[in-house]
Amino acid sequence: MEHNTEIHAEHTDLIASNRVEGTAVYSRSGDKLGTIGHFMVSKRQGNVAFAVLSFGSFMGMGGDEYTLPWDKLDYDVDKGGYVVDMTKEQLTDAPRYSADEGKPHDRDYYDRVSDYYGSNKPVW
Repeated sequence: MEHNTEIHAEHTDLIASNRVEGTAVYSRSGDKLGTIGHFMVSKRQGNVAFAVLSFGSFMGMGGDEYTLPWDKLDYDVDKGGYVVDMTKEQLTDAPRYSADEGKPHDRDYYDRVSDYYGSNKPVW
């Protein structure tokens, strides 16, 4: 008997990384804020610490990227996407995932992101 792990994985709390990339992110009021471009995993702990949200792009071009603490994302089965407690306006004031905001893989950058969202700082 053949076993389709992709279908099976959707009915558990586990999901393949390629299925997360491109998933929509919504505000609690239902506004689409963007999509998950990729996420950051702790090399040593193996935990997902942050998702990088693509926001304001048109057909994948332009726009900004914002780092969101993973613990601020709630998966909503009905929406088929993640929901966050923030508005588009709050997102535009958040630290951006870009060279002009500092080195994206620098601990100081991730500390600023955690502080902005009031999230626990990841262990790494």
